[in-house]
Amino acid sequence: MKAVALTHYLPIDDPRSLLDVELEVPVAHGRDLLVRVEAVSVNPVDTKVRAPRPQVEAAPKVLGYDAAGVVEAVGADVTLFRPGDAVYYAGDITRPGSNAQLQLVDERIVARRPASLDAAQAAALPLTALTAWELLFERMGYAFDGGGDGKLLLVIGGAGGVGSIAIQLARLAGFTVVATASRDETADWCRTLGATHVVDHRQPLLPQLQALGFDAVDAALNLADTDRYWTELGELLAPQGHVGLIVEPTGALRIGDPYKAKCIGIHWELMFARPRFRTHDMDEQGRILARVAELVDAGRLRGTLRETLSPIDAANLREAHRRLESGRSIGKLALVGW
Repeated sequence: MKAVALTHYLPIDDPRSLLDVELEVPVAHGRDLLVRVEAVSVNPVDTKVRAPRPQVEAAPKVLGYDAAGVVEAVGADVTLFRPGDAVYYAGDITRPGSNAQLQLVDERIVARRPASLDAAQAAALPLTALTAWELLFERMGYAFDGGGDGKLLLVIGGAGGVGSIAIQLARLAGFTVVATASRDETADWCRTLGATHVVDHRQPLLPQLQALGFDAVDAALNLADTDRYWTELGELLAPQGHVGLIVEPTGALRIGDPYKAKCIGIHWELMFARPRFRTHDMDEQGRILARVAELVDAGRLRGTLRETLSPIDAANLREAHRRLESGRSIGKLALVGW
């Protein structure tokens, strides 16, 4: 089967950073599905895993953590799917990724994809939807139905992949959303997704919030730079507020006052935790993706795909990584077809 893989960890401008390869077709056992991949999308995790370092892989390593495809075969213990089902999923970072024509994935982290979306649109959703859903409704503990009523949520990095879904889910939960963006096109994107207000994350946030009539926020999602906004968020968050984080800090963070004084909840989210550690509730990811598909098909949640490249090959994946690393991406970018 065709695949895109790496053996050396190199800058993306090096043509050897991602290579077209031929690999053996894997065989489904146990609860695994063998999925024929039709489309994939890229996320910052792809560029972070691929980032330059001295390590060399003995065998080609396949990346890719978002896919839509059709079930080709199933393991003996599979009960939820059958060959021919159209599915979508984010996968498991400890296993070979989706940048291959055929991929094994545990049925518990898979769902039938939205019927109203094509493969590329569906492939753009799983990782970001799982991240935003788990962060808001599980880690931070807000209820999907009315949990944000009367509350103000700040989303730092609103135009990114996770931010684009988080804004929408937060509005569905009743939050008033203030998103951050630094360009006219990203600000407009945030507003189309439901942000009531947009402020510039390159400028101090408190004066901009005060100009809108807000002295504090009930909750914040820092989806961009944990270190940069840590002190400022400690000042902005209301007592007994919550902050959600997805980006590893580069240095130590002070988690005492004002976070301690205000009893602010600090919540980390990594949607790979459940499949990586095979938690008892691993199948919750399949249920979340099924719920997201229902919301999309009901017209309550919109897809976030902005760009599509074709076919899925090393050259186009290098270009996708390059665009992500530029820091100017809006929404999601997908690749379709082999």
